[in-house]
Formats: sequence, C-alpha cells, structure tokens
Amino acid sequence: MPITSRLAKLGLFDAMVPRYTSYPTAPQFSADVGSGQMQEWIGAVPPGSQVSLYLHIPFCRRLCWFCACRTQGTKTLSPVRGYLDRLKTEVAMLGRALPSDVTLSRIHWGGGTPTLLSPEMMAELAEAVRVVAPLADGAEFSVEIDPNEIDAARLDALAAAGMTRASIGVQDFDPEVQTTIGRIQSFEVTRDAVEMLRQVGVTSLNADILFGLPHQDETRISDSVQKLLTLNPDRVALYGYAHVPWMARRQSLIPSDALPAPEKRLRLFETARQLFEWDGYRQIGIDHFATPEDRLAIAAETGRLRRNFQGYTDDPAEVLIGLGASAISRFPQGYTQNAPATSAYAKAIGEGRFATARGHVFAGQDILRARIIEAIMCDFEVRATDLADRFPGCEHQVAQMMETAADRFGDIVQLTDAGLRIRPEGHTLARIIARHFDAYDMSGAGHASAI
Repeated sequence: MPITSRLAKLGLFDAMVPRYTSYPTAPQFSADVGSGQMQEWIGAVPPGSQVSLYLHIPFCRRLCWFCACRTQGTKTLSPVRGYLDRLKTEVAMLGRALPSDVTLSRIHWGGGTPTLLSPEMMAELAEAVRVVAPLADGAEFSVEIDPNEIDAARLDALAAAGMTRASIGVQDFDPEVQTTIGRIQSFEVTRDAVEMLRQVGVTSLNADILFGLPHQDETRISDSVQKLLTLNPDRVALYGYAHVPWMARRQSLIPSDALPAPEKRLRLFETARQLFEWDGYRQIGIDHFATPEDRLAIAAETGRLRRNFQGYTDDPAEVLIGLGASAISRFPQGYTQNAPATSAYAKAIGEGRFATARGHVFAGQDILRARIIEAIMCDFEVRATDLADRFPGCEHQVAQMMETAADRFGDIVQLTDAGLRIRPEGHTLARIIARHFDAYDMSGAGHASAI
C-alpha cells in the first residue's frame, strides 16, 4: 500500500488532535485550580534552582485574521500603559513569592505584539524582571518581533535590556495569501527588520512560517521558503495553519473554500521540509528546523529536547512561570492559567492576588503519560529503560500501552525490548500516535487537523 494511503488509513487527513505542548492539554484545565495553588507552587520552587519566565503582551496594532491567540487591537498605547502597570505588579508579586537564589534560564516576551511597547515601556518591564532574579549562565532572552511594528529606538531598547534571540513571524510572503489572511508584510520589510536586529548585536534568529494557508500551493510556499532562507535564520518553525473559526471568530473572515485539502497540506509541508533540509537545516521534532550548530539541534542530538507552550526548547528548567493575561505556567505539581480577559486579569492583580483562573493538578498517570507523549513529540521514540528509571514499577503498564499502540499502528511503529520507535515514514503521525497515550476524553475539545 502506498505510504500516503497508509497515512490516510491511520487518520492523518481527517483526525483532529492536540499539538501536545502540554499534557494534559489546556481543554482539560478546570476552575478548581486558583491563585492559592499558584502562590503555593511558586513558594515550593527549590531555592537555587532555575525557572523559565514568559510574559504575555496581548495587544496588536492590527488583528491578523489567521491568528487564534488571545489578543486585542488598539490604536493607542493608553490601554497598554494600564496593562503594563498591572504586569509589573504581577512581576513584583512573583519576586516576593519566589524562594531565594532562583535564577532565570529563559525569558520570553510573547503576544500579541510585544514590540508595540514604547522604548520606555520596554525598559520598565525589563527592569522589573531584573529585580526579581538574575539570569542563569547561558540564559536566553527572546522577544517576538513584528517587522511591521519595530524601529531603531525600540530595537535599541531591547538590545539594552539584554535580548539575545529574536522571533519573527513570516507566515507567507505571497501578496494574495497575505491579503487573504489579513497580514500584509513584505519581504523587504522583514529583511530590513532582520538587518536592524543584527546591527544591534542580536544574531540569533527564529522565524515562523505557515503551511496550509488559503491560496497556498507548492510554487508559492517554495518561493516564500527560499526568500526566508536568504535571511539565514538559526531556527524555523513550520507550523500548520489551524483553521478554528469556532474558537477564533476573526478566522471566519478567511474563505474556507480557499484552504488546501489535507492531502495538499501534506504536500506543502513536504515541499518546505525538503527545501530546509537541502539548505542544511535539521528537522527537529514534527515542525521545527535548525542549523546543525544551533542549541536546539544539539539538544535533539543529545536527547535533551523538551516541549512546552512555546514549542520545542532546550530549556533545562522544570518550572515555567507565565505572567500576563491568559499566560500558562507549568510546575512539577501541575498547570495554572491566568484569566484570559485583560479586565479580569487586571482586577485580580489590583486586589493583590495572582490572576489564576483555572489549571490542573497532576494525578494518577499524568506525569508518566506526559513523559511518553513528550518523548514521542521530541524523539519519535519512547525508551522503556528511561521510563523504568523515572517511574519504578510502571514497566507492565508501559508495556501494555506500547503493545496496544503497535496493534493500532502496525509496522509504522517498531516495538522492541528497548521500547517503541516511530519509523521515519510515520513521523507525520506523531500527534495521532501521541493521542493514543492520552487518557483524557476529547469529545468536547476543538483541536486542529493532524496535518
């Protein structure tokens, strides 16, 4: 049977599954977890350990139609000013709750559009974080950059604050595709932003590009990828566009009849993948690419690749703390998520409490299954000995899980005494195979296409 037919038979073209940036996934979070757990879990961070910090800026000058993030449009900085004051207050609250001698392994400003902030606002936020904890050796400070919303003054402010990595959203350079998704961003504007970044000393560059966009075909995505390659990014995230208008109403502005069919989405992905690999990039997990000398590629080579809400990472920290409206934190005890509405978030912070609105406390086999799913998503294999070392007494349960996976997916997976391995021709099924190890009901969750 041809490989495409086999992939289709196993659900690649019709399954709706999570991206597994967490386990359990966010639809499983409940309001049973609140600010009390957040306070308690922050206080339980071991003194002297490293934590990772994410700060969310949920504002954009314009709202792109393809985006499903929690953002709001603004023409002025007035609402941003009020939000920033609350965010700085939350940062200070975190500083008071954290044990001593904690250092920061990663800082990431996301959104929204963090570069909407004025240079003065950027300096304020960076200083607020600096007071909380120093950077660990080898730490990274990354910022999501909108090439349409950046200038020399703001880049100078970010460089002065210590930014080491920039993340630029490209999506697609084709004018018709850009018009249809509500994101006009020329190659020239993007190139100029990259040049300015390098002029201020930021040499590490990550870029996001999408496949599965309306009107996209192999010629257009090839052209976009080749233009992107001329910018020499260290890492590229090749995400599949998730059309979920029931979750993100602005996506209803995108004509569904212009979207490529699932089989064509696979061809678009393969076209882009081949171009990246021909240019010397190594595929990392299901949708990232990196130069061989990049830290992400080295982490993948040495078995240290991790997966979190920002995608793939080499971050060694066991704790990720998200600050700002809708931000998610991960602790050894579970997940917390802040109120998504800026009004509810601001009210909680103004009352002197963390804005946690929901979350999940790990129980039962959560941590075991989370590790299995992360191994599938990062390494395309699950090592039985690693699990036995981390979870003594789980050997029989893990063996049963793997055997049922082998029954379900046939020779797409290879089952040995060492564990379970997904064959290269089945890597595109990783999310579906990971779903097999997910114990939670997904009947009410609106996830995205498996490809």
